[in-house]
Amino acid sequence: MAHDAEYSLDQPPASQADCSVELDPDLHRWFQDLARCCGGEATALVNAVLRDHVRRSAEPLERTLRRVLREELRKAG
Repeated sequence: MAHDAEYSLDQPPASQADCSVELDPDLHRWFQDLARCCGGEATALVNAVLRDHVRRSAEPLERTLRRVLREELRKAG
């Protein structure tokens, strides 16, 4: 995935897109508890976790495809 001016993970955008994501109940409770404990909003914590994950998993698409194909071919025997 290319990183350009429209897709920057370094800084959160000034505004947010409207999006509805359904979390599993245990994850929802975890984020709610963390927000109560540490202050802030659960939505901001979810965004921070997702942003960090995307930043860390910037594996090039070609490498990802090759890895997945190798794994699937190995399973197929």
